Amino acid sequence: MTVTFAEGERMFDLPVKSLMEPRKLILVSQETTVSEAAGLMASKNTGAVLVIHNNQLVGIFTERDAVFRVLAKGQDAVSTQLRDVMTAAPSTVTPGTTYGHALLLMHEMGFRHVPVVDGDRVVGIVASRNAMDPQLEEFVSEARRREHYR
Repeated sequence: MTVTFAEGERMFDLPVKSLMEPRKLILVSQETTVSEAAGLMASKNTGAVLVIHNNQLVGIFTERDAVFRVLAKGQDAVSTQLRDVMTAAPSTVTPGTTYGHALLLMHEMGFRHVPVVDGDRVVGIVASRNAMDPQLEEFVSEARRREHYR
């Protein structure tokens, strides 16, 4: 994902809606197994799924949950349902929340993903990793430029 900035605009001032990647939004039921969720996350190269019940956000399940709540505790990923290992009632932000505010929330609460909701409707997810992407692209471009002049 490439984000372009207007002159004087900073990434942390952008609304999270401009950083969400719709193709990475995965909505699943509470009955989804850890194994199924992991397969979906792998197929979309993302680290979290949002758990929905009656069209309402009820939880989030992340790669860290898979490691700490499932694998480290010897749970069976094929039979364990997300309802038993998800983070229930996750903190959320709205599409207009600045990315800086969302990043601060993630830092203070100790998580890497935050669901984006508009009223009762889940519209996306944003990750702390998004903060690295533009800077990383700039770093790679600069490294390539320098390599060209050697």
